[in-house]
Amino acid sequence: MKLTQLTVAVLALSAPAIAQNQNKQADSLRARAIHKNLLTLDAHIDLRSDFNAAGNEASKETVDQLDLPKLERGELDVATIALFADPLKRSPENIVLARKQVDTKLASLKQWVAKHPDRLEFAYTSQDLERIPAKGKHAILLSFLNALSLGQDLTLIEKYYKEGVRVFGFTHVGNNDWADSSRPNAAFGDKPNENKGLTDLGKKGIGELNRLGIIIDVSQLTPAGVFQAIQLSKAPVIASHSAVFGRVENSRNLTNEELKAIAASGGVVHIAAFTPYLRQNPEFTKAYLKQVWEPFGITYGKDDPRQKLDAATYQKHLDAYREFSRNEWRYSNLTDYLDAVDYAVRLIGVDHVGFGSDFNHGGGVTGFNSVAEAPNVTRELLKRGYTEEEIRKLWGGNFLRVFKEVEAVAKQQQIKVALN
Repeated sequence: MKLTQLTVAVLALSAPAIAQNQNKQADSLRARAIHKNLLTLDAHIDLRSDFNAAGNEASKETVDQLDLPKLERGELDVATIALFADPLKRSPENIVLARKQVDTKLASLKQWVAKHPDRLEFAYTSQDLERIPAKGKHAILLSFLNALSLGQDLTLIEKYYKEGVRVFGFTHVGNNDWADSSRPNAAFGDKPNENKGLTDLGKKGIGELNRLGIIIDVSQLTPAGVFQAIQLSKAPVIASHSAVFGRVENSRNLTNEELKAIAASGGVVHIAAFTPYLRQNPEFTKAYLKQVWEPFGITYGKDDPRQKLDAATYQKHLDAYREFSRNEWRYSNLTDYLDAVDYAVRLIGVDHVGFGSDFNHGGGVTGFNSVAEAPNVTRELLKRGYTEEEIRKLWGGNFLRVFKEVEAVAKQQQIKVALN
């Protein structure tokens, strides 16, 4: 067959495009193969209050950023799921409410894992984090956030340890009886730094966490609380879902001094995929106030919606928040997220950085909006020049190392007690 000059020209033009496409496919396959062979761990995923274990079937996707089909697609080996209590003003009644919320979430998770014994299993030790994925299952590691639900009962730490909790964060929005929050809530009557970091109870809690072998999570603490936790702990600490103040000046973000102190302890900072901590976006703030607060005549940072609104209107406010939080990913992207990761790696080294998405509580960015999109992170890290070994550390290797060190400290303390 005789080729025309036009045909030859078209073929010549298309050859580079074909080669480029083939290279992209090869890179994608390589990234997927590397991702599959890593221990992939997300250090912080929330569980929605309306999580339904019965509806979370192997073949049915939900609005949640974590469900079994998404876990399968994203090949996430370990999901660290927080028994999180919503921020409430400190009172005996609210402590009861918060504890009920924690226990309800725990019961739902137990039902979910029990429904899928061939795909899911609770992890209790560092060894489990490797053993369970090796069997082709996804490991569920329990964490705890917001000690409001514990009241002033130190013994409850051991109770939740026996339930499987292996990561513990003291605060969320609002100060509590254990520590100051990096976001004190004036509507709750909080004062900034009113406890000067950890309270006496919080300091005792550090010792108890070390004794049991629970990883201390300094996310959400004030700088004073972060430094105190590091100083008091005999084991490395982590931040399970934080970002960097050097890029976005948000009180929830860690300063360079905090980042360096965590790394010096041997710990790990897991970068959260949460828009307000990754980039300054006025549209985000405008939409949040317009959709979640203004329709109900309440002011963010001033009013306590639970006290200000009647029950029906308060529920509408919660529904509006949940709907907004499901769409926060639209306001930032994977580039923003990995730019924050890069910043932390440059400052404190790849041995001290990891991933903590904060999914199901506003976390997620375009390109990494659920556990199903975890492979995108691996692919983009490769594009940025990270080696396979470095990616292995970021995705779970660093967390695993800290967990082993925390367990070793607990074992040493148990030996000392036995000898005495």
